[in-house]
Amino acid sequence: MAIETEAGLIAIGAGLAVGLAGIGSGLGEKDAAAAAIGAITEDPSVFGRALIFVVLPETIVIFGLVIAIMAFFVL
Repeated sequence: MAIETEAGLIAIGAGLAVGLAGIGSGLGEKDAAAAAIGAITEDPSVFGRALIFVVLPETIVIFGLVIAIMAFFVL
C-alpha cells in the first residue's frame, strides 16, 4: 500500500512540475511576444532578436519536464 501511495505522490509532483512550469512560461511568453510584435512592427530588422526573446521562456517548460523525468526515474 505504501509503494502505491509513494508512486501516486511522485506522479502528482511530476504533473505539478510540468503544469506549473507551463503556466509560468505561458505568462512570460505572453508579455515577450506582445513586445516583440510591437518592435517588429516598428523595425523589421529586429526580428531575430525578438524571436530569441519569445523563445526564451519556453526553456522553463523544458526544466519542468527534466524535473518530472528525474522524479519518475530517480526517486
